[in-house]
Amino acid sequence: MTRYCAFFESLTVRGDRLSMADLRYAFEREELENAETVISSGNVLFEYEERPSEGLEDLLAYLMRDRFDLKAFVAVRTRAEIRAAVEENPFAGESGDSFVHTVLLSGQPTQAQFERLQADHGTLGGERLALGTRCLFIDYARPPAESLLTMEFVGNRLGCRATARNVRSLARIDAKM
Repeated sequence: MTRYCAFFESLTVRGDRLSMADLRYAFEREELENAETVISSGNVLFEYEERPSEGLEDLLAYLMRDRFDLKAFVAVRTRAEIRAAVEENPFAGESGDSFVHTVLLSGQPTQAQFERLQADHGTLGGERLALGTRCLFIDYARPPAESLLTMEFVGNRLGCRATARNVRSLARIDAKM
């Protein structure tokens, strides 16, 4: 079995929206074993037979629609992929790890798409951007909520879905795996 982490976009795992027990039961019914949340809602560790993470993303998106009537984007990564994203982030340790994010993408953007994102965003916000493997690195240099660089804007320019986690969270998830 391979250990994975599912990074859900805008998923609340508490209260009446979605309980952890219901989510864990749904994972187990799909033979996704040892499901547990980590850090905060939206990050679920689980084990499954080794396969490309893109196929698991489709399976989990279907599971969320079918079982919970939720249309949530999910990025699935192995421990090696998470560790690579942490290690490849050129901005880690420079502006405070809560301001440095890794945006997990549904696909690999082209260089032209990345350049369009940079050109359309410009330097108005002062963010620094770097393209990685199925991810984008952003140094917001201030609280991300103050930025105009939203996941919707990023996703539209790069032609894929996106969800972000800060460097500290990714490192803690890597350690927990």
